[in-house]
Amino acid sequence: MKKIISVAVLLLGCTSAFAQTVLFDSSIEHKPKDGVIKIYGAGGPHTALRKVADLWEKQSATKVELIAGPESRWSAAAQADADALWGTSEQAMTAFLETYKTFDHDKAIPIYISPTVIAVQKGNPKNIRGFDDLLKKDVTIIVTDGKGIYNTSGTGTWEDVAGRKGKLSDIAGFRKNIVGYTLGSGAGFKAFKETKADAWLTWPNWPISNAKDMDMVYIDKDRVIWRDLNMVVSPKADPETQDFLDFLITEKAQKIMKTEGWQR
Repeated sequence: MKKIISVAVLLLGCTSAFAQTVLFDSSIEHKPKDGVIKIYGAGGPHTALRKVADLWEKQSATKVELIAGPESRWSAAAQADADALWGTSEQAMTAFLETYKTFDHDKAIPIYISPTVIAVQKGNPKNIRGFDDLLKKDVTIIVTDGKGIYNTSGTGTWEDVAGRKGKLSDIAGFRKNIVGYTLGSGAGFKAFKETKADAWLTWPNWPISNAKDMDMVYIDKDRVIWRDLNMVVSPKADPETQDFLDFLITEKAQKIMKTEGWQR
């Protein structure tokens, strides 16, 4: 029995490692300098970033393209022409940089931060007011998690929130109410709507950008977990890329980003 278990664990580890690195294609040459700033990353932050980019384009002759969504959809293109990447957490950026070899770990910069929140169905029918309400027997929860094979900011977040006070019973109680583990926030949003789950542990930009579908409840201050939005510029990027990154943290940009829950 011990030998069988050992083999199963080894195979699982190999499968996860393969899934996380399979996107890298050594045959793709990274040549982003084409007069257009192309920035790739996970869906979510792109709505606020687009608003900032629209403002920046009014005062610049250079166009900004934001390509957002699951990494598998844009990985090959990013390896070829990404001027910059954004990550939705530090662990997400670290995972990205295992694939996009031209980019330098030391050049990644945290630019904004946002807290975990609870998205609830419109009108909050279960009257969820904080974390403790998520432990009730009749509450159903969606969480975002990479499941060991997917790069997402949500990985481990629910456990961090539930375990914040060091009570194993909180983690166990929360876990019992999870009805869906989704690969990425986009999938989490879809599952939340389709299953009519009572709550979805996510980031402010999702309920703010989709206010017609959900309401937002802030997590208790002694429970909340923060993760950052970061960005890294390619050493081969169009020179205007750094100018745009500098603009992203100006006062004007901060006001726009704040409308979707991003803070500095």
